[in-house]
Amino acid sequence: MHYLPDTERFKRMTTDEIRSHFLVQNLFVPGEATFRFIDLDRVILGGIVPTQHVLALEADEALAADYFAERREIGLLNIGSSGSVTVDGERYAMQSLDGLYVGRGSKDVSFESDDANTPARFYLVSYPAHTTYPTTHISQDEADLTELGSQEKANRRNLYKYIHPGGMESAQLVMGVTELVDGNVWNTMPAHTHARRTEAYLYFDVQEGEVVFHFMGEPQETRSLVVRNEEAILSPGWSIHAGAGTSRYTFCWAMGGENQDFADMQFVDLDALQ
Repeated sequence: MHYLPDTERFKRMTTDEIRSHFLVQNLFVPGEATFRFIDLDRVILGGIVPTQHVLALEADEALAADYFAERREIGLLNIGSSGSVTVDGERYAMQSLDGLYVGRGSKDVSFESDDANTPARFYLVSYPAHTTYPTTHISQDEADLTELGSQEKANRRNLYKYIHPGGMESAQLVMGVTELVDGNVWNTMPAHTHARRTEAYLYFDVQEGEVVFHFMGEPQETRSLVVRNEEAILSPGWSIHAGAGTSRYTFCWAMGGENQDFADMQFVDLDALQ
């Protein structure tokens, strides 16, 4: 279980302390399903890497539930090779960067790779849900694409909305993928905060030997963390969340809270950042 500090404690934390509270590592273990339970809007992050055997989604005792999705909705993104997810007997083929929304009340969820030697790598984000929406598959080609940034500012990127109002419906989860164009390194700058929802970033497609510098904290109290491939950052509503890499990369963003309006952001002028 991750418990996040408040803004006053954050100002006095060392690098190691910030990393221990806000950085999620070692999610993707071959042949295992790994989860982190977080007090940040009760979000759960998971990494599921089936190899020789099918992996079933089970309810940890921390959920006090008969099954994982009894009171929860789930967003899934395959960041590995091809595989499949079976939900209550219905199989969904999952290619690389395919997404799947699993609705509240889904009892039996299992994961499989097409080839154990090059397994699928399923990233899971789950929030509590107050109602049920249908389980739905989406490919990256079907996602809502927005082109952002410019080459001059080294922040050209393609933002794909997977789970969002007007697309795949959910109770509170909003989820998508941002890919940086070759030769670009910056994301989400100028920065912003989300007063009414929290966010998690999973950085992936970060090449060996490369890193991303993730910037976080209140606009006048920023800090940076060095993030490597397949590591996630937890971002409370009071924190900015931006990054610059030593080369291009991709990240999955996922949000939950009281507002699903994607444009509900508090932008921070560059002159105000410290």
